This record gives sequence, structure tokens and C-alpha cells, in this order.
Amino acid sequence: MVSGTDPDELSEVLSTPGSPIKVAALNNSPIRFHCNFLSAGAVRVADCAYEGTIALKREAPSEKMIIFLPKQGNLIFNYPRKPIESVPGRGTILEGDPTTGTLLFGPRRHLALFIDKAKITGHLSHMLDRTISGKIDIHPYFDMTSDAGLALVHLAEQLHRGLCKDGPLRQSPLALASFCDAATYLILENCQHRYSNELGRPAPAPAPRHVKWAIDFMHEHIAAPISLDDIAIAAKVSVRTLQQGFRQFRNTSPMTYLQEMRMTAAHHDLLSSDTKQTVADVAAKWGFSHLGRFAAEYKKRFGYLPSQTLKA
Repeated sequence: MVSGTDPDELSEVLSTPGSPIKVAALNNSPIRFHCNFLSAGAVRVADCAYEGTIALKREAPSEKMIIFLPKQGNLIFNYPRKPIESVPGRGTILEGDPTTGTLLFGPRRHLALFIDKAKITGHLSHMLDRTISGKIDIHPYFDMTSDAGLALVHLAEQLHRGLCKDGPLRQSPLALASFCDAATYLILENCQHRYSNELGRPAPAPAPRHVKWAIDFMHEHIAAPISLDDIAIAAKVSVRTLQQGFRQFRNTSPMTYLQEMRMTAAHHDLLSSDTKQTVADVAAKWGFSHLGRFAAEYKKRFGYLPSQTLKA
């Protein structure tokens, strides 16, 4: 728990290395805050209370999807197209974009969930059985009084309680992972986004064995210089049959699928890298020989340069 009255201290509490937030007291009026952030790996949960009128500005994109579950007070996120308002009874979901300015009107109290975007797209990829990347364009509002909204609030409360001090979830990583997965699936299945209609359709037939064999072979040799012929041989089919299978069941080509796997692996390496490793080292490790093209594709895929990930 962090408490205080200094806007600069609150800036430090709310900021992450890659996504700083600037805080100011409106008209230099007094403020007060109490924030308790608890981490569960790819998911963080917070219980925050504020007094006073506070101006905030996110200055760089966040790698988190942020879900606010307000209990008291008003919070307005100013975006170029349309402001997003967070008030009791209405949950708010943001994809971590920079704002032109945010206003908080205390007294304010909310729970908040911060879920890695990689976890969101990973779950979607699993649900749709194909690779998902980039923003999912989730609708910013959901009804907290609905069954799904009440369930999400309950999960967030249990998650926060279970992580406090010597809470039971700290001693049970499997239970903790289940809570985090449940919250993520609850959001994806009940909040509107780009893939909602696709999730609502009947599940497609399972991919044939040769596509699964090909993907298994790619995972086993992800850093090796394998060719399309190598993958087809491992899958026990012709190159043409392999390409048709990926078009039908993965909506992509085998080599593009492999490239996405390697790009994701490079992204994870850069996120967890120590200072001794360079972008060039990571790119070479995962088979990207042209550093400029790697940087361009990386930015297209994740929204920022690999060097920015390494510094975060």
C-alpha cells in the first residue's frame, strides 16, 4: 500500500518503465491517494482511492489492457475521437493508448485489472485456433450489474484479497493462474470486440494431423534454419497440400506462421533481456538477418521499435 499527497509520488506509483504517467493536482488543490498494486505475473490487480481533482496523462502506450471497476467517483479519459467516462456501475476497458488528458474527480475508489496484451491475444489465438496479433478494438464499456460484470468484480476482489500479505493465492500458483485465466476469458467472451462475432460462431472442424505435425515441427525447430520443404517432409505431405492446409485452417501460409512464432519469441526475449543483450543479438537468434526489416516488422506487429522494448 502506498499513500501520499504528492502528485510526483503518484506519478511514480502509476507509471511503468515503458509507459509513464504524468500527474498534477488541478489548480494546485490538495490531493490524497491510497494505492495497493499486487502482481500475479501477466495480470496485476489494484485497489485505489483518491481525494481531490487530479489531472493525469499517459505519455506512451502500455503493454497492458486496463479494466476499471469503479465503486465511487468519476474518471474521464480524453481521447481524440471521444472521451471515455468511468463511473460506478459501468466498467471501463482501455487498450493502453496514450491519452490527451485524463481527469479524476475524488472522492474516487476503484478496483483495476492490468492484463498483458500478449496474454489477451494468446488466449484469443487459442480460442480461435489461429494467430491473433495487434489491438482487438474492445468496446470501452460493460455493465457491472450484469452477471458477467458481477462475476468479474468478484474475481478481481478475490484476486486482490488472495494476493495481500500471506494470502492463499501466493501459496498456490495453479489457483492463481486459474483466477487470471478466468478473468481474461470472462472479458473476451462477454465484452464486445473485433473478434466477438467470430467467437460466437460454431467452432470449426479440428485442423488435420498434417497441419498439427507441421506446427509441432516448427516449435521444435523454431530457431533453426528450416525450409518449407523441411516442414512438408516433417508433416508427411507435399508442399502444396501443406500450403492448402494452412490457408484453410490457419488463414496464413506455413512460413508466415513460422515468422510470427519467431517474432513473438523475439518479443519475449527483448522483454526479459538483460542489458548485455542487444537487439541485433535477439534478431540473429531468431533468424532475422536484416536488422532494418526486423525493426520495421516488429513495430508493425507490436506498435513500437525493438529498441524501445529493450529499454523499457
